[in-house]
Amino acid sequence: MPHPRASSAKFYGSIPALITPFRNGILDERAFQTMVERQIREGSHALVPCGTTGESVTLSFKEHMRVVELCVETAAGKVPVIAGAGSNNTAHAVELARAAKDAGADAVLVVAPYYNKPSQDGMVAHFAAVNDAVDIPIIAYNVPGRTVVDISAETMGRLAKLSNVVGCKDASADLSRVARHRALCGEDFVQLSGEDPSAIGFNAEGGVGCISVTANVAPGLCARLQDATRQGAFDAAREIDDLLAPLHRALFVEPSPAPAKYACSLLGLCSDEVRLPLLACSDAAKAQVRAAMTHAGLI
Repeated sequence: MPHPRASSAKFYGSIPALITPFRNGILDERAFQTMVERQIREGSHALVPCGTTGESVTLSFKEHMRVVELCVETAAGKVPVIAGAGSNNTAHAVELARAAKDAGADAVLVVAPYYNKPSQDGMVAHFAAVNDAVDIPIIAYNVPGRTVVDISAETMGRLAKLSNVVGCKDASADLSRVARHRALCGEDFVQLSGEDPSAIGFNAEGGVGCISVTANVAPGLCARLQDATRQGAFDAAREIDDLLAPLHRALFVEPSPAPAKYACSLLGLCSDEVRLPLLACSDAAKAQVRAAMTHAGLI
């Protein structure tokens, strides 16, 4: 049987890490479907439901899988769906990955185990357990600022040897890792940025896309930016990024995804509700988000 990486070329471009809209504390299914439809219409290349930006850690298992099902159903095969399936409990990560495959997801995004602080060998064992339990493409997610552990480049090389691990999302903000990963993981290993502000540089080093927070708010601009980098048109990409740069910053002026949800509320897409322990944006943060959206021509 061919290595799953043979089909990994479909994971590229602007890939929004979708927010999960709530209304009165309950999943707003219609708003979510409307957002997915908008993402596809405006050119996003794939979708990530139930990642960090989707407040996955506050979703029940039933809610989590309902969001994945809605995303798959609404996308209807037009773009790939990379379902969040991360947990610091390996057994739960396996459960999420199995359910995502059953729901029709094209791949799963598995974050490094947070809070437990496993060793590099422990992280390899964690990913190997998911790899061996579920036959679905896996994108390993390294975000040391949230997990407190860092998947080293050498460890990523070990993960790349697992049969289902087709790529990584790197949010270390260390652009030198792209070349290191390429050397250790191979040319066909999919490298996706997890940092909007450095997405152009990431692609210039050899990355193929960005799992993006900003794309929730400005999907068309983010898709055009990624398309430009794929064509080698970096001057055009920088022009777009100059429009987006204040928004990249504003969406993290307070804990994410509160600013992104507020921005989407200004566009009439959903409410700005988040779940505790996060809080809705302060007035000061709202002012920064509005100014950034105006700069980008979104409002």
